Amino acid sequence: MNNPLMQTIDLVGASYSAALMGMLATTLLLFIGTAWVRRGWKIPVTLCAIATLVGVVSLYEARLVWLAQSQVPLVYHYVGWIISLPVLVTAIYFFARNVGPVSVSLFWRLLIVSVLMVLFRYLGEAGIVYSTLAFLISLAFWLYVLGELFFGQMEEAISKSTLASTKRGYFWLRLIVTIGWAVYPLGSFVISFSAYTDTGGLSVAYNIGAFVNLMAFGLTVLTTAMMASQGEENAS
Repeated sequence: MNNPLMQTIDLVGASYSAALMGMLATTLLLFIGTAWVRRGWKIPVTLCAIATLVGVVSLYEARLVWLAQSQVPLVYHYVGWIISLPVLVTAIYFFARNVGPVSVSLFWRLLIVSVLMVLFRYLGEAGIVYSTLAFLISLAFWLYVLGELFFGQMEEAISKSTLASTKRGYFWLRLIVTIGWAVYPLGSFVISFSAYTDTGGLSVAYNIGAFVNLMAFGLTVLTTAMMASQGEENAS
């Protein structure tokens, strides 16, 4: 059986390989890092590790498809996103909950909204639902998540924290969700409302985005958890 090989100028295949190896390394580091933080911080760190682990499997499958067909159907992107992105949103919830009081109902709202955000984006790109309607609905769900991050209970809990590390970490997480995650609706807009035919360019953009949106996200949570754990120990 002959395995397809990457050519020297195959930037798309190279981006899949780089993202795959980076995601694998980040996953291992995050799982190991759960031993470096105090009990309450283990949950958000573990959730980030689960999200990057899903990313590893998703990237591996998409890379095989690219090498075999020189194209990646959009479903290979979304099967990973519909799990990893909601898991990361819940990681922010437990991040904030570890700092101050946050309602359980908010957890379920964020989980449901983040799943629907990805689902409607896929339905629109796949042509299952009218693309404009699906795009606007998914955009509204993303804006809802941002609203909770900037003006909701999580922001209130973080603002009352006495640890500068948690405020700084939350700032970066919020920035990633605001700017980094914008690549997903932007890609959806390009596919749904233009005559653009993806020959691998969007895959490269998504793979580059994975370094920020999943890997840097997880490492930010881990770094903050380590610093906060140390600060809690010193305070006690």
